[in-house]
Amino acid sequence: MADLLSHFAAAVERTPNRTAIVDGKGHQISFQGLQSRVQHLAGRWQDKGIQPGDRVLMAMPVNADLYASLAALWSLGATVVLPEPAMGLSGLRHAARTTKPKAFCAAGAYSLLKFLFPSLWTLPLLTPGEGHSTPTVHKVQPDDVALISFTSGTTGQPKAIPRSHAFLMAQHDAIAPLLHSNNAERDLVAFPVFTLINLAAGRTSVLPNWKLSKLSRLSSGQLESWIQTQQITRALIPPSLCEKLVQSGNTGPLHTVFTGGGPVFPNLVEALISRHSLSVMCVYGSTEAEPIAHLNARDISAKDHRDMAAGMGLLVGYPVPDIMLRIRDDEIQVSGAHVNDGYLNPTHSEKNKIKEGDIIWHRTGDAGTLDDHGRLWLWGRVGSEIEVASGILFPFAIEVAAQQWPGVDRCAFVKTKAGPTLCVQGSRTHLNDWSKSALGFGVPNVISIDNMPMDKRHASKVDRAKLRRILET
Repeated sequence: MADLLSHFAAAVERTPNRTAIVDGKGHQISFQGLQSRVQHLAGRWQDKGIQPGDRVLMAMPVNADLYASLAALWSLGATVVLPEPAMGLSGLRHAARTTKPKAFCAAGAYSLLKFLFPSLWTLPLLTPGEGHSTPTVHKVQPDDVALISFTSGTTGQPKAIPRSHAFLMAQHDAIAPLLHSNNAERDLVAFPVFTLINLAAGRTSVLPNWKLSKLSRLSSGQLESWIQTQQITRALIPPSLCEKLVQSGNTGPLHTVFTGGGPVFPNLVEALISRHSLSVMCVYGSTEAEPIAHLNARDISAKDHRDMAAGMGLLVGYPVPDIMLRIRDDEIQVSGAHVNDGYLNPTHSEKNKIKEGDIIWHRTGDAGTLDDHGRLWLWGRVGSEIEVASGILFPFAIEVAAQQWPGVDRCAFVKTKAGPTLCVQGSRTHLNDWSKSALGFGVPNVISIDNMPMDKRHASKVDRAKLRRILET
């Protein structure tokens, strides 16, 4: 079976001198150089006793060594444990407690974390450095676990997700056609999974020069400068960065944006097109299933815009060919080779996995519908619907519409003590107009708030639990 390592080796053969990764400091490494780095690290860590099947907890800066370390450990047959970055130290502690690793791989200041947590004290510390031994490469099997990652934790305690080499290859096969290009692109990549796809394809990945956990501190000018300096041709970024891109001036050779990780509202898509004449591809998925559907902005019709403004929800496009998708009691359920079929803790599967014969369906927890063309529309989370004067209303029905109202920056539909309420961050001079428009959806209350709380992972989804706490104080 082909795997990501064999695809990377083939990319090295094809384009050894092409830049593989440019890190946030501007340091670059070729495909040949990255392969040499992988071999050095594998030899170094094999000497440290890493064996097939060992779980290795990793905490490293997002740079070339992170990806070299991943490949080195995979070549030894090890399983890499990646904590949820948005959770900080608590995410690392949770990952260590949940997976019980055999070693801790870290670099720079991250190495000091070994001494902060008693659960890491006895573990061997693997640090990047020069290795001199020739590693014995382990031939990975399809069912060998390559990665253990975690859900974001926005709907409860983060769940550990084991991903086999076959799963990663299936994910590659689902994503690669979306990213395919006959040109020598330079991709700005904010999603690690896309960097893996690019390494397998022989394509250059430019990493962010800002902290992914500190997106609010990034200025549009800094983003613009990085795009120009690195001659970025495509950007693979969350909606929060697309908003900063809209505010940027000259974006140089940038011609295409792939965005996901949160709802991509039509007003944002239109702004990207009108401001910078960009091609925009919206990708919908989840931690357990990425991608599920995709939408090319040029395929959004005038009728689609009218439907979204009238309360149809958020159009996210056609399901990808590699996935089976169905709607049950308004919930989107998916199955396929790149859909996670279980969690490290089997009890976590009881709530959102449905086994029917040989098929395991994943319950996404998202509500939506398929239109007559077979395209998917999102309504919001299952259980988030609220009874209003006109009937049952899901959040995206009014939120997608409201995002197109004058003066609205962000909005969220929740139930407060006053009843169904639309919370809006934006220019308060439009409050009366917002209230009149909301009544058309049967929503009697509209309030203005200064700052909408957003998720920690991509700063692209409203943190509704935090919003409710704010409204209750």
